[in-house]
Amino acid sequence: MRTFTTLDEVADAAGQEIGTSEWLTVDQERIGQFADATHDHQWIHVDVERAAQGPFGGTIAHGFLTLSLLPHFAAEVFRLETPGARLNYGLDKVRFPAPVPVDSRLRSHVRFGEVTDLPSGKQLVVNHTVEIGASDGRVHDKPACVAAHVVLLLP
Repeated sequence: MRTFTTLDEVADAAGQEIGTSEWLTVDQERIGQFADATHDHQWIHVDVERAAQGPFGGTIAHGFLTLSLLPHFAAEVFRLETPGARLNYGLDKVRFPAPVPVDSRLRSHVRFGEVTDLPSGKQLVVNHTVEIGASDGRVHDKPACVAAHVVLLLP
């Protein structure tokens, strides 16, 4: 776990690999809860019997479920204890290269991207590459999600 206490420390870490989160299993209960929260009950996510006959041989997690786990993964890798507010500004370049089969494990490799000076503080890009681990320990060759999370750091 890396902790950043000043905006200069954040800026100095631009372009660096920050760390890798722990594995998190995405089971059917989590997928169902996400479907309920978002009202996205597409059969490929929630209908176990129908999905077993579908293109992936079972249910898969919503792409947005994977995306919603980025704050969890980031919190396992680094802490921003900088003075002032830390605001979620948005996302850039989000892609879902591979589906996440039910009962897969996910973890994120976190890298700080560009740190830009703004009149109000700094803008930090946190790059995530979320990899998929199968229950047998293998890691898929394509990631589940690649995203750039943009954070505003106010002094």
